[in-house]
Parts: sequence; C-alpha cells; structure tokens
Amino acid sequence: MTDDKKTIEEDIAPTGAGDVAVEKKVERMPRKRGSKAFARRKAADRERRSEFDQKIIGIRRVTRVMAGGRRFSFSVAMVIGDKKGRVGFGVGKASDTALAIEKASKDAKKNMITILLTENKSIDRNVSAKYCASEIEVRPARGRGLVAGSAVRSVLELAGVTDVTAKILSRSKSPINNARAAMVALKEVSK
Repeated sequence: MTDDKKTIEEDIAPTGAGDVAVEKKVERMPRKRGSKAFARRKAADRERRSEFDQKIIGIRRVTRVMAGGRRFSFSVAMVIGDKKGRVGFGVGKASDTALAIEKASKDAKKNMITILLTENKSIDRNVSAKYCASEIEVRPARGRGLVAGSAVRSVLELAGVTDVTAKILSRSKSPINNARAAMVALKEVSK
C-alpha cells in the first residue's frame, strides 16, 4: 500500500515493540456552501450567537399596485431584549419574510435602550408616554408581577421588567404604535 492510501487501522496500530501508538485525526471534508446542511448549520450558529431574545409582534403582507399588477412585500415588527434592562423595537420590510425579520432585528438593535431597574426588577417611578394615537402609563407595583397587555407586555417582558402595571389609556389597537409608546415611556427611566 502507498502512504497516501493508508487505512485508519494502520494509522493507529503501533509500528514496533517499543513504539507508541500515534493517532491521526481524520478530518471531514467541508460541505459545499450550497448544501442544505451547510445552511442549517450557519442558521444554528447565528441563533446561538445571539444574546437577545426576540418576539415578533406583527407580520403584515403589504400590497403595492403597479401598472403591471400587484407587488407583494412583508412588513415585520419585532421587539428584542436581553431581560436584563436592554430592549429595542424595530420594523423591517422586504419581499421575503426571513429577510424582513432580519431587517427588523437589525433595526431593533440600532434603536436599543438600556433602562435602570431597581433591586426587584421594577422601575422607580410612574412614567407615561404618547406616540401617535397610542397613550400608555407604566406604574411600579410591588409584588404584583407584570400586568400589561398587547405589545406593551412584550416590550416590558423582554426588557426584564417585573412588578409593574401598564395601562393603555387610548383606544388604539395598533401593536406597532403601542410598542413605540412603551419604548418612549421607558426612555424616561433609561441611562
């Protein structure tokens, strides 16, 4: 047998009476970039690296009417946070949902704020904010947990805030505007 066609057993077996066995690691061939396994591994690595939890609060299919017909795209609203005081909100729009989610995530990281939390992971005072038609108020409430609804709950949850009561004072049902109003309110207690 030639040297380049040795089997694994020959590489591991000792050559003589006093020789020590030398093991060679057999490396696997890297997969092609176009393969599905490569794409899954890359996606898994990307998810593992993220230090932020994320929650999609809205996906919409948006239609634009052109001369040749309708063009469809997707709009995604997303909240990201580390549950330790950092939270961000972003919106992304693209022709594919995965690309829109990625754009929303980048926008949320760009618009991230850090809020000051007390020892029991609450806020230190009442805050209120208005964004477009949405108006909210967030009050510290010791021992009650997180009492909030709609997108405001998602923002406060991913920020790591507990023991607060949030109230939406307007009749607005828009989750995007409610989330943005929550972000404006939390900016009042940010660093």
